[in-house]
Amino acid sequence: MAQIQVKLVRSVIDRPERQKRTVKSLGLGKMNSTVQHELNPAILGMVKSVQHLVQVTEL
Repeated sequence: MAQIQVKLVRSVIDRPERQKRTVKSLGLGKMNSTVQHELNPAILGMVKSVQHLVQVTEL
């Protein structure tokens, strides 16, 4: 299965609580932190909801 790398490039300060929880559930904490995830519909939905805060690259 394909993998994606997700990097937090914008701060979650002054963002709605829902977006903060989504970023945390993706495994991202601080700015410029990166995680790798398997490509599945659940992860894609979370990435789409915070696409303005993250950078996604396909591995």
